[in-house]
Amino acid sequence: MYKDAKKERYKETAKEIAAVIDGEPNVIARMATVSNILHHAFDHYFWTGFYLVDPEKPEELVIGPYQGTMGCLRIPFGKGVCGAAAAQLKTQRIEDVHAFPGHIACDARSQSEIVVPVVDRKGALIAVLDVDSDQKAMFDEIDQQALEAIIEQSFGK
Repeated sequence: MYKDAKKERYKETAKEIAAVIDGEPNVIARMATVSNILHHAFDHYFWTGFYLVDPEKPEELVIGPYQGTMGCLRIPFGKGVCGAAAAQLKTQRIEDVHAFPGHIACDARSQSEIVVPVVDRKGALIAVLDVDSDQKAMFDEIDQQALEAIIEQSFGK
């Protein structure tokens, strides 16, 4: 997908997400909608979903709304790409997940991944958005900027 076309697709997708979740206060409903719309908007998305901070185990992520094949049920902070994003509160963009130290292979077909932290209005981590591709190096700066913006628009201030 050409860069301009990808940017335009993200722009349209962000508008669609905003329109659908407008006025919806339930965070799980918002996450389900975001993961569904994103997953179906891009051909290179193999798995798209959220891992939520478990309120009973605050150093662990538990699977939330997603689209795609079976996901891992739990991921400790600091383990794998999702755990790294949660521990560092920083987006992780990985070209080859099999080269990532401590990678957790929920589905061996996943080849590249981007994970964006989701923080609440107080700045506390509530989840991470995880997007996997079954092809290497499928996520670039355009994906990162767009996904971070969509997360901010959908769950931020």
